[in-house]
Amino acid sequence: MTHAQPTIPLFPLSGHVLPGGTMRLRIFEPRYVRMVKEACNGNSCSPIGLCMLNEDGDVASNTHIHPIGTKVTIVDFEQLPDGLLGITVAGNELFRIVDIQVQDDGLRVGEIEPIGAWSALPLSANDKHIADQLNAVYQAYPELAIEAAPELWQRADWVALRWLELLPIAATAKQELLQAPTADAALEFLRDLMDASQEYDS
Repeated sequence: MTHAQPTIPLFPLSGHVLPGGTMRLRIFEPRYVRMVKEACNGNSCSPIGLCMLNEDGDVASNTHIHPIGTKVTIVDFEQLPDGLLGITVAGNELFRIVDIQVQDDGLRVGEIEPIGAWSALPLSANDKHIADQLNAVYQAYPELAIEAAPELWQRADWVALRWLELLPIAATAKQELLQAPTADAALEFLRDLMDASQEYDS
């Protein structure tokens, strides 16, 4: 007997949130307003799936959505000054899309399978500058900063995920790094990026 894959409404975005991160969103398209209402029609909100847009994909075949997304929970609501609905979401875990169905109003619902989280990895002394640079970005752009327990700043896996949320690199590159079983590939990528930045500045 086969078990059906769990399904989740999909919200493709150019911005990215990963497990442990948060993001504020403006909701204005009717299909996504419906998505939020249906997700939060009880005492708590059921998860929705935030996905990365594939600029080279095709909407008709649903390849405009990259396969790896983040299951998020809506943790706050607000009415924005322009009258639109604002929500804040918190990233919980990664998933891989197995299949996509399109509903009448264009909302996409995906069958998904979970992707295992990276193991907690202590931040080495040699990589402390990666966390320091992230903190500097948060200080310069407080609207991007997230509240985090001090011990999370000592975890290389958490710091790497926060950088992957922020970096303006191709979504395909982020997808490749997120498929890795550990944070090692992402950390190596960040080391190379920081080294190249220092060479450019010198």
